[in-house]
Amino acid sequence: MKDRMLVYLTVEYSNGRDQILVGKSLQLLLQTVGRNGGKAQQLATSADGIPFKLTNALDIDTNTGMIYFTDSSKTFQRRQILFSAITFDRSGRLLKYDPRTKEVSVMYKGLAFPNGVALSKDHSFLLVAESIKMRILKFKVQDGGKGYVPEQLVQLSRIPDNIKSNEKGEFWVALNTGRESIQTDWLGFSIDPIGVKYDQDGKVLKQLDGNGGLTFNSVSEILEFNGTLYLGSVVKPYLGIFYA
Repeated sequence: MKDRMLVYLTVEYSNGRDQILVGKSLQLLLQTVGRNGGKAQQLATSADGIPFKLTNALDIDTNTGMIYFTDSSKTFQRRQILFSAITFDRSGRLLKYDPRTKEVSVMYKGLAFPNGVALSKDHSFLLVAESIKMRILKFKVQDGGKGYVPEQLVQLSRIPDNIKSNEKGEFWVALNTGRESIQTDWLGFSIDPIGVKYDQDGKVLKQLDGNGGLTFNSVSEILEFNGTLYLGSVVKPYLGIFYA
């Protein structure tokens, strides 16, 4: 029965379009649901003739309806993430679904477990967490042409998971693992980041400290709304709330 279990790795509401976009990692598809619920409508199951294997995160351009999402691996599914890491799998893809043509195109391939994805406030670029390489990449929304290489915005010391933008156009990156090796600064205080907020140029604006505690292990996502931070995990049973 495990192969039939549904794992929802991302859910996004498209404001103004009255739809909820859902990425399912074990059903290997992208779906949409009306704001009042009902039966899900399948949007896509493959790109360039290659079926999705591990659809992960998505973001929506509310001006065009374009959906940007990641397929973390062409080889491994959600339950096989460890194998993806130890083999340094680089079959992940950044994809784009066009609601007008109802087609999926490949924006970039050869990524080492692309994870979170977030669109900039001006809709000109995307940030993508490349988890295995522990870095954040910056992609132009417009086609960069043949041989295009994305900019490395940030190199991290812990594995990034989801990325969420706030109303100011800043980005929260959840740091999922690495808390077993907590560092100290020059004054002897612990450095235990479970999330970092960046501006569009990769400058650190704020760091959320786990303080060495066990409560917020495996933080998968940080969402900022009206000055409050909401933390979630794909493997731990908690919802964390921080008041700024």
